[in-house]
Amino acid sequence: MNLILGALPYFSLPLLISLMLVPVCKIIGFRLGIYAEENARTVHHGRIVRIGGTAIFIAFVLALTVLWRADDTLNGIVLGGTIIFLGGLLDDIYDLRPRYKLLFQVSGTLIAMIVGKLYLTEIHAFSFVLTSPLITWPISFFWIVGISNAINLIDGLDGLSSGISTIVTLTIGLIGFFMGRRDICILTLCLSGAILGFLPYNFHPASIFVGDCGAQFMGFTIACISLLGFKTTALITLGLPMLVLFIPISDTLIAIVRRKLKGQKIMEADKGHLHHILMFKLKLGHRNTVLILYLVSALFGCASILAYFYPSLGMIVVIVLLLMADIFIEYTGMINPKYHPLLSLSNRIFGRPVMKDGEDPVDSANKGE
Repeated sequence: MNLILGALPYFSLPLLISLMLVPVCKIIGFRLGIYAEENARTVHHGRIVRIGGTAIFIAFVLALTVLWRADDTLNGIVLGGTIIFLGGLLDDIYDLRPRYKLLFQVSGTLIAMIVGKLYLTEIHAFSFVLTSPLITWPISFFWIVGISNAINLIDGLDGLSSGISTIVTLTIGLIGFFMGRRDICILTLCLSGAILGFLPYNFHPASIFVGDCGAQFMGFTIACISLLGFKTTALITLGLPMLVLFIPISDTLIAIVRRKLKGQKIMEADKGHLHHILMFKLKLGHRNTVLILYLVSALFGCASILAYFYPSLGMIVVIVLLLMADIFIEYTGMINPKYHPLLSLSNRIFGRPVMKDGEDPVDSANKGE
């Protein structure tokens, strides 16, 4: 009970601040004309304000200012996060070019690493331990920038990025609690509280969007907290946070490969993301798609907790989940219709007709082939 009472302010204060600020953001957004218009890629209808992340940012920073004494780590996260947030906010208002968006991300990441000392000090990979800054710093840098963009990329449906960010944050916080890391617990409680104060307005049908300012800030903060928590763990470094962040990481990597195979630019938007596949290709609908992705994210979160306590058993569960994920990717043709090694092997073993290269497994199933 004392533990719950002690943790309550760090969660409830940002939640209440966020709840109260979201309506204010909606009013300001409409008056300034900062809203998302309908186009070929959108799934919403009407004009919806897209600066809801402002409430998350202010709630998180204000709660920490009131409840926690500043140190290098907090300064690094807040200063770096502020730059990330401002870059995203400018993008929401003016639609910045990719080079300018990247400039804000690089600046915020470097500040977090230099001021907050948020970087890997050593990398554990099976029996190898790497400590050279020439290796650990670049990996830390690309981790923060990558996760910031990964959360932003999955922000395609109502409540998707904010809900998954909440699950990821709480999972990292729970592992931090088992590790005895009070700082991780405080940071994750404040961030999850701030996001959950926003989520009721953002869940389908959303009345406000988190925007680039919110999605990038959530991704940046999650990346920093994960570095803070797992940079000295004896497990394979970043292995656990990669599991927790499986959906945004895998969706980002698949999008990069898919676009390269199609001859598209990596930054060129398309409708081949995981949520698009579930919603349109499998026809699961908006809300069901989001809830399914919540469930998958929670499953990988549970697998990461299991792997923390029982590495061998956790690895078995992870392998099963990864096999299921690969079968799904092959079945839906997320990467390429020609990519279906496991399905082809299964068809050969069980005597079913082998799919031809370029044949869509979903279309084949719908035709009864």
